[in-house]
Amino acid sequence: MHITGDHARLVVGGRLDVRSAADAKSALHRAVDSGQGDLVLDLKHLDSWDATGLGVIMGAHRRAGRCGRRLVLRDVPPQMQRVLVATRLHRILTIAP
Repeated sequence: MHITGDHARLVVGGRLDVRSAADAKSALHRAVDSGQGDLVLDLKHLDSWDATGLGVIMGAHRRAGRCGRRLVLRDVPPQMQRVLVATRLHRILTIAP
């Protein structure tokens, strides 16, 4: 898993799973805490995520809300979009085309 970007836009690639969750959580929290406005997560290079990875995304969403920010998922791959719909998280998270 790799995350590049700044406090306004992050590109997430590879696998977001139990092995990469701690690093991803730290990177997302730093980005949320250091900026203002929307934090866009570009997921077009994300290969897969597991329940732990999805939990990291939800944690960042909650933290952003507490900081007066909004977490926006962009370019969510189709297979991950289906997971969001199946878990009804698409109703909670902001997903941009």
